[in-house]
Amino acid sequence: MKRKTGTKRKTQDNPEWKTATFSKARPAAEVLPEIFEASVAKKMLKPRGRPKTGRARTAISIRLPQDTLARWKATGSGWQTRMAEVLDKAI
Repeated sequence: MKRKTGTKRKTQDNPEWKTATFSKARPAAEVLPEIFEASVAKKMLKPRGRPKTGRARTAISIRLPQDTLARWKATGSGWQTRMAEVLDKAI
């Protein structure tokens, strides 16, 4: 038997939302507070993203000799920060 294509099925489990349905909607945290209170508390304990520093940084593009860059990278994690500190001292 061939499968019908292009037909839309309407079910009672997942009806189409109308304007009246949206006006009756409630936030998920209101409907399921036991789930969302825990997730909100978790977010408050640990902020997302990189930690903020006192000095803002600007991304640039710079061309360096390959051996120079390789030596900086060989110093391990945090090599960009150490390079910035050396450049600050040089000024």
